[in-house]
Amino acid sequence: MKHTYHIHGMTCNGCSSHVEKILSNVKGVTKAEVDLEKAEASIEMEKHIPFETFHEAFQKDGGIYSIHKSGEHQHNPEAKKEKSKRKGTYYCPMHCEGDKTYDKAGDCPVCGMDLIEEQNISSTSSEQWTCPMHPEIVKDEAGSCPICGMDLVPLQADVSAEEKTYKNLLGKFWIASVFTLPIFFIAMSEMISNNPLYEILEQKHWNWIQFALSIPVVFYATWMFFERAYKSIKTWNLNMFTLIGIGAGVAWLFSMFGMLFPDIFPSQFKTESGAVHVYFEAATVILTLVLLGQLLEARAHSKTNSAVKELLKLAPNKAIKLVNGEEVEVSIDKIELGDILKVKPGEKIPVDGSISEGETTIDESMITGEPIPVNKAKGDKVSSGTINGNQSFLMKAEKVGSDTLLSQIIHMVNNASRSRAPIQNLADKVSGYFVPVVVLISLLTFAVWAIWGPEPAYVFAFVNAIAVLIIACPCALGLATPMSVMVGVGKGAQNGVLIKNAEALEKLNKVNTLIIDKTGTITEGKPTVEKIGTFDNGLSESEVLQVIVSLNSNSEHPLAEATVKYGKEQNTEILKSEKFSAVTGKGVEATIVGKKVALGNPKMMEFSNAEITSTMEEEARKYQEQGKTVSYLSVDKTVVGYVVIGDKIKTTSAKAIAELQKNGIDVIMLTGDNQETAKAVADELNLADFKASMLPEDKMNEVEKLQQQGKVVAMAGDGINDAPALAKSDVGIAMGTGTDVAIESAMITLIKGDLQGIVKAHKLSHSVMINIKQNLFFALIYNTLGIPIAAGLLFPFFGLLLSPMIAALAMSFSSVSVIGNALRLRTIKI
Repeated sequence: MKHTYHIHGMTCNGCSSHVEKILSNVKGVTKAEVDLEKAEASIEMEKHIPFETFHEAFQKDGGIYSIHKSGEHQHNPEAKKEKSKRKGTYYCPMHCEGDKTYDKAGDCPVCGMDLIEEQNISSTSSEQWTCPMHPEIVKDEAGSCPICGMDLVPLQADVSAEEKTYKNLLGKFWIASVFTLPIFFIAMSEMISNNPLYEILEQKHWNWIQFALSIPVVFYATWMFFERAYKSIKTWNLNMFTLIGIGAGVAWLFSMFGMLFPDIFPSQFKTESGAVHVYFEAATVILTLVLLGQLLEARAHSKTNSAVKELLKLAPNKAIKLVNGEEVEVSIDKIELGDILKVKPGEKIPVDGSISEGETTIDESMITGEPIPVNKAKGDKVSSGTINGNQSFLMKAEKVGSDTLLSQIIHMVNNASRSRAPIQNLADKVSGYFVPVVVLISLLTFAVWAIWGPEPAYVFAFVNAIAVLIIACPCALGLATPMSVMVGVGKGAQNGVLIKNAEALEKLNKVNTLIIDKTGTITEGKPTVEKIGTFDNGLSESEVLQVIVSLNSNSEHPLAEATVKYGKEQNTEILKSEKFSAVTGKGVEATIVGKKVALGNPKMMEFSNAEITSTMEEEARKYQEQGKTVSYLSVDKTVVGYVVIGDKIKTTSAKAIAELQKNGIDVIMLTGDNQETAKAVADELNLADFKASMLPEDKMNEVEKLQQQGKVVAMAGDGINDAPALAKSDVGIAMGTGTDVAIESAMITLIKGDLQGIVKAHKLSHSVMINIKQNLFFALIYNTLGIPIAAGLLFPFFGLLLSPMIAALAMSFSSVSVIGNALRLRTIKI
């Protein structure tokens, strides 16, 4: 028996795996398969299992996911209501469960830290309007209220989740501070001889006052720490809050029992008046300082994804659409493919498309990182979020919504920020044993001080054991890698370097060999026809051009497009072609006017059984030696002509290659072009290593060969023929100007499609890895030194002990220091 149900709440592969586990554990289920894209679960069972049984299983798991009968989610009002309440996507800053995300704000179920809201373009893409008198009225455009007639006003966007978290923590911090300061002053007054407070009330009464003042701190302002500690112990996901909860909780409970039952405590714990020495000030100061650390951390977190926030600011809300010749202002989400839009001077370009009328200059620095405005004319592509210069133009919408370049950049940055770098495995292994080891050290500290410590030995033992628990900070270790990755990925996006995942950043830093394609990578990728040639066979240049254009009109290859464009300029009539076929890495063939024709490199002529004579080779060589590409044309197995195509080398290519070589990276050019053309380009760029006439499988085999030699290989390319090598390489780098297939196969995408972008990516990778190692070193050395000092290691030599309150201050600032160091990546120059 098999049933299919809809699953709500899944956002990643981790979610689908977890849902499969929940369903598989239901008694009677023989097999459960979850499809993340369809949001469906197929469940095989021995006999019918009531739907309510599955529903209960999800509720017991915490209710993060929900199950619905097929089709119910579309018609169920409650499901719609739940969906409408969803504010965004949330994730753990320490990526405890990989790239898993959550539908609502809260605490990470593993480490207990506040979840962070993913910055998304959907919330900024449209503007809504509401009535100031009747807030239930919400419309997509301005107008008047249907109830009272008042003008609608723009609906203010909700405060971000991180801002809410910060304000919530700030309010609790002030409450904690107000009640903790009096407790602290009462406790510290004991250091004054002839304590004036004891002339007002006895010590035991002041203890009760401290107890009363501590209640709002413990049970309101910082109660969340104890909730997280309890949850961590219950699920055995031991973390920072486990240690804080145990340390501060023990101090507070000890003090309370000391007041209520003083007689059960040994004399070592009592003062001269006979009252038990209480630690309300230690408990409340520790909790307040930890709260301060969380507050500062929340503020610092908001800066780590500032790059995405800056990108979100680029997304416009409105656009001017031409409807029957009239200009109409519309919301961005009302734009459809094919719409004609008008962009005025200084405005942001609303969606991706091409200029249909007019010309202008466009500032693309926010996407490419290049400060110089780019000239654009009719037919040129424009991207959403870039800024128009001083001329109006009309454009055709070609990509809207989530398909725009800006949306894809933000999506890629968000995904990369949540990904895990391999170096993080070290921190994960240490963290797995961290808390149990710290608790063990704390118990050993108590035992050592209680047995061998000076009088009052139990007091020293108690205070130092708490200090050990409080100073330890596993979250600094956990944040070391993801914070650097998040800031680094954002920095790359601001400079036109899109990182698919954190692994790419780490691997790129180890790369010692770079393979680059020629066309579109070294060259501009804008080929132009420079000559149409004929051989002595009776065909004229115009006839050769007509066959070439007719053949290439079916191809999407850049060289083919160049010939078709040239043919249109010459008003060449296109003949009907049949049985068209593209032979990867060689050329194209078809049947035209009953004759079998082929166009391409010498391998294509060999494939078509057409012989290239030595005279023909000599004719072509003089162009090839200039770095031009020559494609031969054959008709019925006879070579009848050729086309010479030139493609300028990018002005930045030579400088970028030289800089990469200076950084110790071997640069190798692999091209499908012939030996002479390849050599001419290599000589101009001072490239010693290059190979010509390379088919896609040859490029892939070359990558594999270098890897077998122990090289760490990066591959940069822009075409379909580069996709296999890009996928095979350790780090695939796609030129953003290239094909979707190449971009999908790559780990890094350069929006501008420039080799200088590889230099930027390498510098970024190097800086991020150094930053991660700095963070890991700080976190490890902090805990390695802090825990022994808190245990009293310095006491026998210098008579120094670490107060639990100082330990709390140090712990609170450890995580903030790690984040602060990661934020330095925003200032690096790449």
